[in-house]
Amino acid sequence: MFLDPFHAPEGGAVRVSAAQGSAFAKAVAGDFNPIHDAVNPRFCVPGDLLFALVLARFGVANRMAFRFTGMVGADVGLNFAAGASDVTVRTEDGKSCLEVESSGDVSNDLALIESLVCRYVAFSGQNFPHILVPLMEQHGVMINPDRPLVIYEQMSFELDRLDCPDLDVALESTELEVKGRRGEARLGFALRAQGELIGRGSKTLILSGLRDYEPKALQGLVERYAGWKAAYLTDPASLQLQA
Repeated sequence: MFLDPFHAPEGGAVRVSAAQGSAFAKAVAGDFNPIHDAVNPRFCVPGDLLFALVLARFGVANRMAFRFTGMVGADVGLNFAAGASDVTVRTEDGKSCLEVESSGDVSNDLALIESLVCRYVAFSGQNFPHILVPLMEQHGVMINPDRPLVIYEQMSFELDRLDCPDLDVALESTELEVKGRRGEARLGFALRAQGELIGRGSKTLILSGLRDYEPKALQGLVERYAGWKAAYLTDPASLQLQA
């Protein structure tokens, strides 16, 4: 399974090391958020990896909604509990970190699952700077450049068909609602198969610690982000996975 390098099964549960989570963020999602760096003391497992593990275990349904309810640190045991139309991922101490609702038909086709996971998380990993920076500029706000924090809150999608082994994901709409020092960014996306529109979805991100827009400070953050990406692309082998 294409997700095998990014988690370690442990009975009915799984664990994700900091190196595994960081490798998924960088190599699969193209996400260089410092909170997913293996050496970051605030490291958390990428929400997109939890999303991918749910699809790999339980398949893709016509309609699915994912709500991220807690951040997961490195090497935490994760248990997946499935009901008739829902899945809950809990840490080993019983805290919920992801709640999933689904309806409609279900496909366990590995080609569809891998295509949806890879295309969606690659789209998701482009949130910063390509999508969020123009939104912040438009609204005259920015995240803290010294401790940037963007939290993945929820995503959902609807698929008209489940017989498409090769999907494309493309941005359709963006919106940012600012409430004091907190912002809620909503991103709409389209799902296509060989050019045919077969579904739509949306993703919500929470931007914490907003402040007034400062072009130089935000540009500095963008340049640092580009530097992190360039360093990884120059030597991806420097990121070693842990078993």
